[in-house]
Amino acid sequence: QSSAAKNIINLILMLLNQLNPFPILIKNILDLEQDKWDLVVLGDMFYDEDLADSLLQWLKNCFETHRTQVLIGDPGRPQFSGHSIQHQLHKVAEYSLPEPTRQDNNGLTTSTVWQFQP
Repeated sequence: QSSAAKNIINLILMLLNQLNPFPILIKNILDLEQDKWDLVVLGDMFYDEDLADSLLQWLKNCFETHRTQVLIGDPGRPQFSGHSIQHQLHKVAEYSLPEPTRQDNNGLTTSTVWQFQP
């Protein structure tokens, strides 16, 4: 499924469950003027060092300017595990990856959810 299709499905599910839809962005927001968000959720976004550095700066700005809560999910890729952001994270939860995902990801077996606390 495309990202657009997934977003539509999520919107329908939220409406059926009588939840207020939240904005879903499918574009690069790092270069845009920062909006005030209550929560930012990132998943597996620290796969590239340059992107990780840009994300860290952007997340710091979100937190310092708007007190945005940040949750980060990552399966423990070396680029994330070795990044300086590790000193600013608190482990929230850990989940086992499904077997097909394990087979496709070179030995990664779990994914962890972290709270960013600069």
